[in-house]
Amino acid sequence: MKGTCFHRALIALAAFWLIAAEARSQQAAWDSMVRPEVYAPRVALMRTFRHSSKDIVFLGNSITFWAEWHELLGNRHIKNRGIPGDTSYGVLERLDEVTGGKPAKVFLMIGINDLARNTPAAVLVENCRRIVSRIRTESPATKIYIQSMLPTNDSFNKLPNHCNKDGAIREVNMELKKLAAAGSTVFIDLHSHFTDEAGKLKKELTWDGVHLTADGYLKWAEILKNGKFL
Repeated sequence: MKGTCFHRALIALAAFWLIAAEARSQQAAWDSMVRPEVYAPRVALMRTFRHSSKDIVFLGNSITFWAEWHELLGNRHIKNRGIPGDTSYGVLERLDEVTGGKPAKVFLMIGINDLARNTPAAVLVENCRRIVSRIRTESPATKIYIQSMLPTNDSFNKLPNHCNKDGAIREVNMELKKLAAAGSTVFIDLHSHFTDEAGKLKKELTWDGVHLTADGYLKWAEILKNGKFL
C-alpha cells in the first residue's frame, strides 16, 4: 500500500514538473523584448529625420515597410515608419519618435509578428490600446487610423509561424474595431478586401502568404483613397 502511494506521488510530482516546464517553455516563446536585427539601426536613422505637423505616418512592420507610400498615394507628406519584423512591443518602444513630430495623421497596422511569436491576441490588443492612448496623450491633434490585420495564406508553404492564425486575426480585428469605436479613432477594414472564399489572403495579392504583391499594395491604396482617409 505504501509502495503504491509512493508511486502515485512520484507520478504526480513528475506531472507537476512537466506542466511547469511546458509553461516556462511557452513563456520563453512569448518574449516582449525580442527585436529584429534591423530594429536598432532603423530607429536610429528615423530619429535623424525631419518632422512636420503635416506628416502622415504609416506605422507598422514589414508589410508597411515594403511600400513607397508617398509615391503610391501621391502625397509627399507621407512618412514610412515600418520596420521589418517589428511587433507591437517594438512600436511602443519607438513611438516617441512618431509622436514627437506631432504628425497630422498616423496609420497603424501591427500584429502578425506578435502572433507568430505566440503573443496572445488579448495582449496584442492591449498593446494597440496603449499605442493609441499614448498617441492621444503625446500628440493630441493627431488623427489616428487603426488598420485591420490582413489574412494570411499557408498554401505557399512559407512563414509557417505567421500562417494559420486565422481565428486570432479575426479576434484581434474585432477588438480593434471596438477600440476605435470607443474613442476618436478610425477603424479601416482591410481584411475583408484581401480575403478569399476560404478566409485566406488572396493568392494574387501575396507572394509568400503574408507580404503583398504590387497588386496587393494597389488594392490597399485604393481602399484608402476610396475611403477618403488621406
